[in-house]
This record gives sequence, C-alpha cells and structure tokens, in this order.
Amino acid sequence: MAESKAVEEDCIPFTAVPHITPLFADFLYHFAKVSRFYAHDPLTVDWAGELKRISYPQDRREVVASVLERQNLAFGAGQKTLDNIQRLRKGAPVMVTGQQVTLFGGPVFSILKVLTAVMHAEQANAVPVFWLATEDHDLAEVSTINLPGSDHAQKFSVSFPHIEGAPVGTIVFSDEIAAALQQVESLFGDSEVLALLKASYRPGATFGSAFGRFYAQLFAGSGIVLLDPSDPELHRIARPVYLQAVVQWKEINDALQRRSQELENAGYHAQVKVTPSHTLCFYLQDGVRTPVRHALDGFWIGERNLSDAELAAEAERCPERFSANVLLRPALQDYLLPTLAYLGGPSEVAYFAQVAVVYEKLLGKVTPVIPRMSATLVEPRQAKLLDRYHLSLQDVFHAGDKLSELLAGKALPESILRSFGLATEHVEQALTLIAGPLEKLDPTLADAAQNSGAKMRHQLQSLRDKAVRAEARKNAETQHHADELSALLFPNKELQEREVGAAYFLLKYGTGVLGKLRDALQLNCPDHQIVRIQS
Repeated sequence: MAESKAVEEDCIPFTAVPHITPLFADFLYHFAKVSRFYAHDPLTVDWAGELKRISYPQDRREVVASVLERQNLAFGAGQKTLDNIQRLRKGAPVMVTGQQVTLFGGPVFSILKVLTAVMHAEQANAVPVFWLATEDHDLAEVSTINLPGSDHAQKFSVSFPHIEGAPVGTIVFSDEIAAALQQVESLFGDSEVLALLKASYRPGATFGSAFGRFYAQLFAGSGIVLLDPSDPELHRIARPVYLQAVVQWKEINDALQRRSQELENAGYHAQVKVTPSHTLCFYLQDGVRTPVRHALDGFWIGERNLSDAELAAEAERCPERFSANVLLRPALQDYLLPTLAYLGGPSEVAYFAQVAVVYEKLLGKVTPVIPRMSATLVEPRQAKLLDRYHLSLQDVFHAGDKLSELLAGKALPESILRSFGLATEHVEQALTLIAGPLEKLDPTLADAAQNSGAKMRHQLQSLRDKAVRAEARKNAETQHHADELSALLFPNKELQEREVGAAYFLLKYGTGVLGKLRDALQLNCPDHQIVRIQS
C-alpha cells in the first residue's frame, strides 16, 4: 500500500472535494461548458468593463446610503465602514455577499464571505456589502451552531417563543440566550470575543440585530457595510421590483422552468425546484412569511385568494409586506445597490445559473457571480497529527468511517510493517522468476500465473488489513486521533467551513486570527485552500 504524502499542499482542487456538483466543478475549471448559464467567466472578470454595465440613479444612491448609514451606526460600525458608505453615496460600486443571520456569527464560511468581499472590493475599488438574510424564516437552520470539543462537535441550540414561519429578524431573544453563552464560557473561558458575543447576543436582541452588531465589531477595521433588507424604507425603494415580479410572474416562471430543463439536459442540476404555480415572492401575513402561489383562479396567500390586479395593487400599496425568494433576491439586491458582482459559495453559484433568466426579465442585465474563498483551517494540534501519520487533508476527506483503520495502519509496529514489505517484495520476485519459464513451457499458463499472482497479493493485503483492524481495536489512541481529525477537519462528513462555527476559532485564537487568515488566503485561487493556524 502506497504511503500518503505529508501535508504540503496549500490547495485542493474542488474535483477532489466530496459532494461537489458537476455544475460547480465546470463553473470553476471548464467554464466553456456552462458559459450559456452565466454572465461571465469568474476568473477573468474585467471590473472596469463591469462598471460600465451599471446604471444606478443618484436619487436612489442617496436614499440607500442614508439607510445604510442609519443601520450601521445602530450596529456600532467602525469609521472605515462609515467612510465606505460615503464612497457609495459619491458614486462607488459595491461587491455583495450575504448569509443567514445564524447563532453566534454562523459557520466559518460566513467570515470567509466577508474576507472575500473585502479583498475583492479593494482590488476593484468598490465597497464591500454583506446582506443580512433577516427575512428568511428557517429558524432551525439559524438557531444552532457547532463548537467542537477535543474530539467531537458540541451543538449549541436556542429556542424562544415565536410565531412559526416568522422571519428570523423578528424573533426576539429571551433569557435563554444568556444561558447558552454561559455554556460557551464554560467551554472556552472569558475573552474579548466572548465579551463581543455577550454584547451582541443578549435578551431583547434579534437574530438580525445580534449578528449585525457582532460582525460590525468583529470587522470594524475592514470597512464591510452591513445591510438589513427587512427595513421598510428599503422595501419602499424596491417597490418596482416586487410589482414587476408579480405582474410578470408567468413569463418569469416559464423562463425558469425552461432554464431548469436546459440545465438537466446538459447533465447538471437545478438548485431550486420551480413548479407551475411558483412565484418569486413571499408575503408577510399575520407575522408569517407565506409563499405567494398562483392557481387557475388567481393568486393564493395561504387561504386568501386575490386576482392579478389585487395582488399588483397590494405590491404597489404595501411593499413592506413582500419579500424575495432565493431566485428574486439577487435582482432585488442589484436594484438596491450598484453591484459589480455577487460573491457566493457552491449552492449560490448553482442557483445563479437559474437566476440569469430572472435578471434578464426584471433588470435587462445579468450580474456576474464570483466564488467566495473556501478553506479548511488546521490548528497546530491537528497539523501535528496529520504530519505524524503522514496524512493529507484528502485522506481525511475520503477515509470516512475507515479513518481509524487508516491511522492504525500507520501505527502498526515497525517490525510488522517491515515484514509485510518484505513479504510483498518476495512475492513479486517469485512471480517474476516463475513467469518466464512457465510461458516458455506452455503459453496458456501465463494467464494462470497472473491470476495466481493476483490471488496471492489479495491474500497478503487481506492479512495486512486484518492486522490493521486488530491494531485499531486495541489502540485507543489511534481511535481518539481519528475522532479528533474527523470532528475538527471533516465534521459530519462535510467541509469544516460548513459545520464548524466561526466563533470556535475566534474564541480560541482571538480576533487576530482574522488578519492571519486574510494574509494566508489566496483571493484568486479557485480551489479549496488549506490554512495552518500557527500557535
């Protein structure tokens, strides 16, 4: 069995990362195959050229800048953020990213999104904007976070009195949030980051206000501008988008269904399922975010039936009751903001293949989507384990439940490893010695010799595997190390960035880890990056 190389690489191509779809892989590495679904090759965007594409009236710019100033002052934003809002007011374009407002700052990829937006914005002389998804209503997804222990993921969850289906930005924290933070403190101790969490996630705050305050403090020196789309004033500005989305619902729906079919015909997947009754809007009814559907007798919002004209009048009269689904949100963002590009992960890149037809119908242009940076952070202890067992991160990805056996194989006594090596060498030598004479004796024996050789190798490997399993059973240390590597580097058989809370690294290493990350990450690398954190 060949030895795995020690960890040397800085990047892993996404084609070697589990669960990556063909659409995302081709988007990164074979763009010509998917170019008809996207506005631009993500690796060759000309920002000066994209700037010419933006048409954004000054009166809208003024109003949106004022809303952003009000919101970011409320979050406690730093001076660089306020300066960036003034740059936006005076004509600067923006780079947009966003994420759900998850408990305690969300998973690692949330901070990777901020860093990607900030770094791309600096490169393109733009303003980085982070869209807080306060209008989403999937409470289960935002109310849980994993903060690993030594060899397992510790799940933190909170629940509060709320209306089922309410936007998460309206759900107010009760005293239970303080109890959850006490658990965090018992695990990590007191620190500057814990103080930031306590100041943000407190009784009376909401998922949106807490996330916004935490990120405003965390990234105070970066200039990131936070945007809460639930603001009624932003809804009033976006009235034309909601109105057009309901008036043109059939045309948009037909185009989306055609695009979904085109993707499937090309061997890809449609990230968002679109049905014939599908519209792009939700409606806030009795505090619940309710999908707007269409049937033969008009639109339906729950049990409420409206004609086409009545729904259009509703969008005109009270746009604050409407919110965008995932396929309308990018066009809404780009109506509210002078966007150069959206920066997203694999799922967002996938739904942008569908979103293009919505852009064309509503805005007459399509905004590029650029992949956010993706990374696994390797702490000193796990780095030592990888080096000790001569493992790469890909070994951890692909070993799965067999990781403990892989480690046990590396931990077999040297005498046994040497014996298996010698036995393998002797078998190969014996087969080589006998192959020639047998073929001269009877050419038909050549195949028989090959088959016998294959059986010998199989039996030898089978015996080695049994030795490895025996070592795994009796060696508790290798099992513990396997559990630790899985929990920290590939938890729940998913990329670390999706499963581990960013707060874990912040609580252990302080806010300075953000600067180290920024220095280590390669902005224009399309691959999954490996960042070793130095103690």
